[in-house]
Amino acid sequence: MSFDFTAQQLANFGPEAEAVIRALLAEVKRLTERLAELEARKTPRNSSLPPSTQHPHARPTPKARPTKKHGGQPGHKKHERSLIPTPQCDDVRTLKPIECRRCGTRLSGSDPQPRRHQVWELPEIKPHVTEYQRHRLTCPRCHETTCAPLPPGVPTGQSGPRLVAFAGLLMAYFRQSKRRTAQFMQTLLNQPCCPSMAVKMQTIVTDAVQPACEQLTARLPDQARLSIDESPTRERKSKAWLWTFVAQAFTVFAVRTSRAATILDDLLTERFRGIVNCDRAKMYWQCGRLQWCWAHLKRDFQALIDHPDRGVKRLGHDLMRPTKRLFGAWARYRDGTIDRPTFRQEMEPIRREIEGLLLRGALSGSRRLRGMCNELYEHRQWLWAFVEYEEIEPTNNASERALRHGVIWRKLSFGTQSAAGSRFVANMLTVIETCRQQDRPVFDYLTAAVAAHFARTDCPSLVPDP
Repeated sequence: MSFDFTAQQLANFGPEAEAVIRALLAEVKRLTERLAELEARKTPRNSSLPPSTQHPHARPTPKARPTKKHGGQPGHKKHERSLIPTPQCDDVRTLKPIECRRCGTRLSGSDPQPRRHQVWELPEIKPHVTEYQRHRLTCPRCHETTCAPLPPGVPTGQSGPRLVAFAGLLMAYFRQSKRRTAQFMQTLLNQPCCPSMAVKMQTIVTDAVQPACEQLTARLPDQARLSIDESPTRERKSKAWLWTFVAQAFTVFAVRTSRAATILDDLLTERFRGIVNCDRAKMYWQCGRLQWCWAHLKRDFQALIDHPDRGVKRLGHDLMRPTKRLFGAWARYRDGTIDRPTFRQEMEPIRREIEGLLLRGALSGSRRLRGMCNELYEHRQWLWAFVEYEEIEPTNNASERALRHGVIWRKLSFGTQSAAGSRFVANMLTVIETCRQQDRPVFDYLTAAVAAHFARTDCPSLVPDP
């Protein structure tokens, strides 16, 4: 909307109206500039903006000039690759000098402790091709022809389990497009491939791990603690959301076209009785037992500190001080400096102080403070579950870390183009993150899953042992 008026237009309103309009226009201009200034100050540190909205190399303006030089500092321990035992080397070459470097006298003998130098090199990469010659023979009695079947586990296509698993990891773990995956396999692996073949292998991997992902999803309602988060994405031209559910020993991802609470009903069902680590989004409230993320709250308090109103700024500073003590006590408890009873004892005065400050903000009359503080005070039991229960953390960093890979993938690919692509994303992220939690080699697992798919046997389970 334009607020520009010509002198003739202002004169038509009359002298008094003209003065009022000019004053209002000046105020609108001032408020617009102020709003733009405040929006420019928004960062993931003081707002609900996700960390992924900020450039990964963005740094705050340094308050003081750094004194340390670049690179390794004095006393820094040197990092170098250690030598492997000689018997493990593929080739050992003995080098002996022929003559003295000073006088030229011929030398003989051996050094009992030669100076070892190892060079690592990639072998020549050649595909391993197995040809199955299926003979078709004619029965001498009934003249019926019979062709020998393929052995169990041999795929009907031209791609073996390791090749399919590797292609799936290139597209998922290493976030390569179908075209770049095909180019990589052609250029470096000498493996004939095209984008359509990469899509076929993507479909095979998705179907191979689907049973394992369904098993993990069925275990979600039985978990005592879940860290849940979601991030927007796209499926073709429609909005979608990537959900993550992080349990103690596994993680489940799901892509849905909604951010509504019905997603929680479908995946957690009525059986869920655990505690959810989450942000303050209201769709989580129906879970009943929550632990609101204190990292998000810390950013909210920082936003109060950055507010121009002095009353709001003061409450932000007052809330930030006990919040820092909270994280300090949690750090000491987590690293074993203090035990659980001592931690709970230290948290009692911090809890009373923060709840008192929230009540002060709720009764302050400030529009900026009243809504947030009233919500936090009314649901203050959702702030302290990590004090009451040992396995609960004060933040939902676990789900945010799990989502980071998917967020970067979405930024590179701009989402998926079909429901099948979304299923590939959800299944592969589930496998990758769960294997990381269980310290399992993801490539070995994917190879075994694809081999089982080809052999029509049960998929290897990712459900942790009880």
